[in-house]
This record gives sequence, C-alpha cells and structure tokens, in this order.
Amino acid sequence: MDANTPDIAAMSFEDALRALEDVVRRLESGEVPLDESIALYERGEDLRRHCQARLDAAQARIEKIVAGPGGQAAGTVPFGTE
Repeated sequence: MDANTPDIAAMSFEDALRALEDVVRRLESGEVPLDESIALYERGEDLRRHCQARLDAAQARIEKIVAGPGGQAAGTVPFGTE
C-alpha cells in the first residue's frame, strides 16, 4: 500500500470495516493489476482479523454483564477479571 494507508491497529471497528468493504469492492471490480490484487488481499485479511478481534472483545465484554433480579442488568464486571 502507500504512505497514506492508515495503520490497521489504530483503526476503529467501523473504519476497518469500511476499509475492508473498499478492498472487496476493488478486488471484485477485476480492474486491479495482479500484484496490487495480492497486496489488497493481504490488507483485506489483516482488516478482517482486526474486525474479528474487535468483535470478539465486544462479545466478551457483553458476556460480563451481570444480570440482577428480573433479568435487568445490575452492573458490569470489567473485562479480564474473574
């Protein structure tokens, strides 16, 4: 990619998902040269992994919600504590 390509680790989930959708659109267009297609595919895979990690972390946080009487959320437990 180029110097203007944002660092994936610093991207929000939403930004990474938009970037991944752009990669897919470009690859599906069939108008990208082979070498650039390979680089795009690699970036797309990195973006996919980043998005999946963010989703997994969100899911883990949601599962830590402590339910009180009547099923209402009574609070949360910080992620990573048992």
